[in-house]
Amino acid sequence: MSTSTSGLQLKTERRWLADAVELISSMRFAISLLTLISIASVIGTVLKQNEPMPNYVNQFGPFWFEVFGKLGLYSVYSTWWFLLIMAFLVLSTSLCIIRNTPKMLSDMRSWRENVREQSLRNFHHKAEWSTSFPLTGFAQQLAQRIAAGGYKVKVVGKDGGVLIAAKQGAANKWGYIFAHSAIVIICIGGLLDSDLSIRFQQWFGGKTAFGGGGIIADIPAQHRLGVGNPSFRGNTFIPEGGTTNTAILPQQSGVLVQELPFSIQLKKFIVEHYSTGMPKLFASEVVVRDAETGKTFEATIKVNEPLIYKGIAIYQSSFDDGGSRLKVTGHSMRGAEYQTFGVTGEVGSSTALASDKGSETTIEWSGFRPFNVENMAQRGQDVRAVDQSKSFNEKFAAGLDKQLGSAAKDPNNKDLKNVGPSVQYKLRDKNGQAKEFHNYMQPVEVDGAYVFLAGMRETPSEPFRYLRIPADDDDTVQEWMRLRAAVFNAGLREQAAKRYAQQAMPEQKENAANLREQLERSALRGLEIFAGDGRDSGYMAVSRFLERVPPAEQEKAAEIFMKILNGSMWELWQAARLKDGLKEVTADEKHGRFLQLATNAISDASFYAAPVYLQLNEFEEIKASVLQVTRSPGKNVVYFGCLLLTLGVFSMFYIRERRLWVWLKPDEAGGTHALMALSAQRKTLDFEKEFETLKTQLVKPN
Repeated sequence: MSTSTSGLQLKTERRWLADAVELISSMRFAISLLTLISIASVIGTVLKQNEPMPNYVNQFGPFWFEVFGKLGLYSVYSTWWFLLIMAFLVLSTSLCIIRNTPKMLSDMRSWRENVREQSLRNFHHKAEWSTSFPLTGFAQQLAQRIAAGGYKVKVVGKDGGVLIAAKQGAANKWGYIFAHSAIVIICIGGLLDSDLSIRFQQWFGGKTAFGGGGIIADIPAQHRLGVGNPSFRGNTFIPEGGTTNTAILPQQSGVLVQELPFSIQLKKFIVEHYSTGMPKLFASEVVVRDAETGKTFEATIKVNEPLIYKGIAIYQSSFDDGGSRLKVTGHSMRGAEYQTFGVTGEVGSSTALASDKGSETTIEWSGFRPFNVENMAQRGQDVRAVDQSKSFNEKFAAGLDKQLGSAAKDPNNKDLKNVGPSVQYKLRDKNGQAKEFHNYMQPVEVDGAYVFLAGMRETPSEPFRYLRIPADDDDTVQEWMRLRAAVFNAGLREQAAKRYAQQAMPEQKENAANLREQLERSALRGLEIFAGDGRDSGYMAVSRFLERVPPAEQEKAAEIFMKILNGSMWELWQAARLKDGLKEVTADEKHGRFLQLATNAISDASFYAAPVYLQLNEFEEIKASVLQVTRSPGKNVVYFGCLLLTLGVFSMFYIRERRLWVWLKPDEAGGTHALMALSAQRKTLDFEKEFETLKTQLVKPN
């Protein structure tokens, strides 16, 4: 026997209204809505929400940016169509509960004693037997046996006999009620925690997002939300020693400023690191002051250990630089003279580049990190390695990316190390164009040699490409800078060519003079090609020069050219040192390795495209904490809904409702004839075993 769960019917003369209620409260309608919500949630998970609009333009292009914007995919969870789907889901589930709960509660209380004998005979799970025991005593005996099996029992007289009605697991229907109610409660809780309240203030309260810059205290009132805002989620940035009483709520077209009912002062920010330099603990020691009472108290906010005050939760989100003070040395990367100058700056501020007069270049200090954990594992061949299967031009193009690229190495071969402090800044010219740079303070061991990593990128969407400047004997960049300037000094190039020809052919024979003069011209020409013509320089210029050589002779020509160039570069280095009053360096393997790396870096410097290289010398670190501040009035509502959902699912799957009837009638011999039937909502193997066990217990004589 099955029970109808169609629920209460709407009594109305308008048939269309009754049909509409029937449709909205049906299971197929609710499942359709859940499917749409799932699809929307997938989109909202894959596509980052509430990002600045330029990010979406860069990612999708103008056409798809407009299409996705019309569909509201940049803020899926607050679009009108998503809220409409949620509203229909709440309505559908609520109608389902209203229509079916009274019927279910009535069915739970019912014993169904009005069942007929013929109905019991139609049950699949039934049994009949006769006994010599009289009706009254046998009925009492059977009722006790059934009750011992965990059933609730009711004995009623019916049609000259006795009907024993029993039930077990009626609480199963609470599962349906709890599960459906949980959906409504969770949706309401989610609605309370959404940004719908902020939307209403924007639609009807005149609040707008602020798209400019400046001091937070100067932002006008129309961009601020009051302390009574029922729900929000924002971030606040506090440097050590600083105080704030606001949070920033990011919006698509700017930000909103959320006023807090208290102020937070950051006394100290604590970062603990593993041996590799990776951080393992963030903690903020703060002082909270109530704006209404003036009460103050101290607290420590850690990751996963938030501070909750006045219904607002404060989480440790991340950390940043709070305006560290930096001292750097500027090394000129233009011209034929090596020049240095000192620069001071503060992260978050700007400094005029005094050495670049006329160009009005400004240094914008954007970041400082005292620790940098990089993967310093060995990676592939050097860009100048010889591959007989490729032309010089192909070898150069194939290997260039191995010289310039990420400071971190191949992720498949990890060797994590803390490589020390780094500074990040932008060089912005008078036209407003900027390039971003990321330079490490200390030399880093890469491919068996110590180099200074100098990163550059033209747009924030690009990864940094790193120039590797070899460290000299004093672990500085001075020797490389001296050699770089010498490459562009015509007088030093001539001296180097003469020195190279003299070293290569020291004989004083008559024919040697002519050969030495030819070799000198070849060396000078090689240095001039390497120095470039304003369009190409370095190995790119060498590659273009060798393209004019017949293909069959390119490999041999490249070998001779590079041999002369390497020798000339050595003499150029010595000539530059003598010009500055320094001794020549010893010709050994160490200095030969340095020269090779220095030549490679000078060639790659054309891609660095900076008028100056800034090397960090000293710093005074000032930490800052980034806290997430949230007010979630619907959180407890959602928790309660999740509890109901858990109870409901447990009840539906693990509590099985069973109904048992035993119809007893006296027979002609003075005994009793019994008819038993058992019913359940789900027929399982356990149910079959239970029926057989119950039949055995009831039929056996006492």
